[in-house]
Amino acid sequence: MSLLDLKTHARYPFVPIIDRPDFSWPGNKRLAVAICNNIEVFSFLDGLGSDSASLTAPQTTRNYAWRDYGNRVGQWYLFDLLDEFDLPASHNFNSLLFEHCPQIADRIIARGDEFVGHGRTNAERQDVLGEEAEQSLIEEARDAIHRYTGKSPSGWLGPYLAQTPVTLDLLKEAGFGYVLDWPADDQPFWMRTRSGPLLSVPYSIEVNDSPSMVFRQESAAAFEATMVDQFDEMLLQSRKWPLVYTIVLHPFVIGQPFRLRALRRALAHILEHRDELWITTPGEIARHFASQCPPKK
Repeated sequence: MSLLDLKTHARYPFVPIIDRPDFSWPGNKRLAVAICNNIEVFSFLDGLGSDSASLTAPQTTRNYAWRDYGNRVGQWYLFDLLDEFDLPASHNFNSLLFEHCPQIADRIIARGDEFVGHGRTNAERQDVLGEEAEQSLIEEARDAIHRYTGKSPSGWLGPYLAQTPVTLDLLKEAGFGYVLDWPADDQPFWMRTRSGPLLSVPYSIEVNDSPSMVFRQESAAAFEATMVDQFDEMLLQSRKWPLVYTIVLHPFVIGQPFRLRALRRALAHILEHRDELWITTPGEIARHFASQCPPKK
């Protein structure tokens, strides 16, 4: 009997957390905390987009309006909450938002937050595209952020975290320094591309309001408990290893007031430990990790 021939990707080697060099985050902190917000725009009655009640619902006026609530209302509640707690954030930002919702971009710039490339719209995904079309999508998203903000994004999260076999290569060649699409670790790690190393930065698909409350139909209270339990355990584990804790949000989900209340309570709990934490953004995490653990030659 022959063993199953497993397919591999050769993008990174297996290195368990117990076999890695130790380091600390700035200020000799052991746990980095980042809030990763997804701001998205959708096509009316067309393309892709989640629904509040059904995983397989077609695109309707109802679910379009439900998602649009995030940009019209929920995002502004969230901005105010972040200001109240004096928290930085990163925003995975569909580039067509600059055309359709420019006031959101202006508030991000005023806050000094990080823009992360997030495609053109979440009505589409890139893993169905050929290499030339995917390259155009990545470059269009990058260039739109640069035109509006004066700065190219250093990080990328694909819509629906979808990738083709060459996405990492295209991102590296487009000047991106890190990617959030590979939730394989609680520390950053280097990935191989045909043009050199690209960093993977942790991004939770568990402490994430959309899978939790839209796809698994969990309650706001359950998501609050997830945020708190993940944080408490990671703070404990960070005594042994430097770790990254992320909360992943979507304003059309978390921006509903009853869910925002759960987020408020969870953040208040986390910030009871503020002096023990490096509260930052994925871009800063990537820069610090690269300075401490550069890729091997």
